[in-house]
Amino acid sequence: MDNTYWKKQTSNKPLYPDAEWNKPEQRSQAGRMGIIGGNKLGFAGVGEAYGVASASGVGEVRVLLPDVLKKTIPSIMTDVLFGATNPSGSLARDAHIEMEAIGAWATGVLLAGDAGRNSETAILYENFLKDYAGPLTITRDAVDLIKNSSSTIVERPDTLLVVSFAQLQKIFQSVYYPKVLTFSMQLAQLVEALHKFTITYPCTIMVLHKDYIVIASEGAVTTTEWQNPMAIWRGSVAAKAASYWLWNRSSPLLAATASIAKA
Repeated sequence: MDNTYWKKQTSNKPLYPDAEWNKPEQRSQAGRMGIIGGNKLGFAGVGEAYGVASASGVGEVRVLLPDVLKKTIPSIMTDVLFGATNPSGSLARDAHIEMEAIGAWATGVLLAGDAGRNSETAILYENFLKDYAGPLTITRDAVDLIKNSSSTIVERPDTLLVVSFAQLQKIFQSVYYPKVLTFSMQLAQLVEALHKFTITYPCTIMVLHKDYIVIASEGAVTTTEWQNPMAIWRGSVAAKAASYWLWNRSSPLLAATASIAKA
């Protein structure tokens, strides 16, 4: 197998050591991240993403939450917008005004999860996908919420999907991609599949498989050994990758790979 497209990152040999130097020294030039998510039962993923983005050096971080959470947000989250809440406790369709506002303000948006499973919220997110043209990172249950728009997601440029292996399987199935992914497949087989998939589609994929984070974009693939799956499920991996992308704008692959070089 010709695998010149596959690069392996190790803990003592980062693939893109210069990526840290791309971070602007002045916060005013370090990008603006909009984080969207949360429902009445929780916003832990949104809170974690806010903290990670701030600690990573993002210039400004702004959050959009359902207004049912107004009385429960921690004081550390200082820049928060609130959108209308539907009866299930997630963002309602009327929150599209706030979503558009955060999209217009941000230089990158993260759909951080805790989104709930409401069909009205799904429509809201799907409409945002169509309207927002900037860098968009999607992770956790936000991926499941907009599964009916899988074709739109994978065909959208400037999209980073930080997904579980099961979510990746569903994406392949939804777009009728002619490759079956199995949990038992070898790492090299997944690398080859993502190499071909990201030649076909302009999105970037970041997924955990067999203790490796695999990242693929435009046919290039990197792998990094990874022993902390909870960091992915909590959303911190996606938040850090989205942060690095703000100042490595032309290469989501480089940004995501560099963001996990120091686990």
